[in-house]
Amino acid sequence: MDNDKKKGEGMAIGIAIGMGTGVAIGAGLGVALHNLAIGIPLGISIGLGVGIAIGAALSNRPS
Repeated sequence: MDNDKKKGEGMAIGIAIGMGTGVAIGAGLGVALHNLAIGIPLGISIGLGVGIAIGAALSNRPS
């Protein structure tokens, strides 16, 4: 598998995990803060940050 394809797949997986986690965190925060309009975007931004980190780690794994 060529390196660019592996990087793309790693980022896609990481961002997907991050978005799913972010929505869950956001819903939890939204309920805790009694304000979903703040909680969900906050959760998604946290999730995207985590997802990009996971994606970078997956992208750099040896083949």
